[in-house]
Amino acid sequence: MSDLETFRQETRSWLEENGPKGLRGRTATDIEGVWGGQKWVPEHPDERVWLERMGAKGWTAPTWPTEYGGGGLSKEEAKVLAEEMRVLRLPQALVGFGLTMIGPTLLRFGNEEQKKQHLPRICRGEIRWCQGYSEPGSGSDLASLQTKAERDGDDFIINGTKVWTSYADKADWIFALVRDDNSGIKQEGISFLLIDMDDPGVNVSPILLISGKSPFCETHFTDVRVPVSNVIHEIGAGWTVAKALLGHEREMIAGTFGSGAKSKAPNGRSALSSLAVERVGERDGRVDDPVVRDDVAQTEMDTKAFGLTVKRTQDAAKVGHLPGPESSMFKVYGTELNMRRYELMVRILGPDALGWEGEGFDTFALDTTREWLRSRGNSIEGGTSEIQLNIISKRVLGLPD
Repeated sequence: MSDLETFRQETRSWLEENGPKGLRGRTATDIEGVWGGQKWVPEHPDERVWLERMGAKGWTAPTWPTEYGGGGLSKEEAKVLAEEMRVLRLPQALVGFGLTMIGPTLLRFGNEEQKKQHLPRICRGEIRWCQGYSEPGSGSDLASLQTKAERDGDDFIINGTKVWTSYADKADWIFALVRDDNSGIKQEGISFLLIDMDDPGVNVSPILLISGKSPFCETHFTDVRVPVSNVIHEIGAGWTVAKALLGHEREMIAGTFGSGAKSKAPNGRSALSSLAVERVGERDGRVDDPVVRDDVAQTEMDTKAFGLTVKRTQDAAKVGHLPGPESSMFKVYGTELNMRRYELMVRILGPDALGWEGEGFDTFALDTTREWLRSRGNSIEGGTSEIQLNIISKRVLGLPD
């Protein structure tokens, strides 16, 4: 028996024994995903148990080094773990920006003290992170940011405002770009800084969206004192770190929004396919309306092909390939695909998609309408589609400025 097959059997036995029965088969409509953190309130009593068990194994971050709280698994072993979790229909024990954004960035740019301070706590789900990049006057032109960091001995004094800070009201720490020097070109004099959200002078204001939800916030810094030792990489070299992290962010967004809306019923179908069968009808195992059937089939094929492409890139990342311009390609296609998917779902819902609240509209229709409205923001967050197309034209196609 090969070592990998032995690992599979051991993993299967451990998951069968330790995977909570109450979480098996739960879909995204039942459970939002565990982000952890000090403010986290579990939606299901087994979520905390599952997080603690997976965190103790290091399997919340299976390929991270064991000395930083990870599982130390190879790419092949991590794939086996994911396969066996799917067999038992177990959800990920932990998700969030810690695992997908700041964690990989710390592994690459952080010093040993920073890695040991933050990475194990990420793996155990003890700390939830948010991102402080965009500002009221600095969005697509991120390098024009003006949040000021003034040196005062061993500390920086931070003043400024970040906007569109996802889940800042639920986060424990923020990784932020700050301006420590105005003397050079705008990409210089920027530092990548870790800030405790409980520090005096940090204030958060949620931004209410048209969807009725409020994942975004404004984050205000007023004379916030942060140790200089919280700078990642080097003082003034934050632009290098920021670009690397944006690659992780864009791949995360592409994978999240391009992977397809989750199933609303345990029938193996996506929400789109289930909706089409329910609203249009089925004949001989196919959606009855040929136009809707064609649109659904094309969207599902595109989603599957895109998911496989993203998976291939994720596998490459596990063996050391760093995100490049392909992350911009994924971000553009994934977000456009998600918007197209929700447009089609709203078409299929017909008049039921006009509901906002109250009697006469089922929960799924109301949620779909809100998600359709929310999907418009996919083309903005993480860098607008126009900016991504500029990156692709220069770095992939080699076109002039």
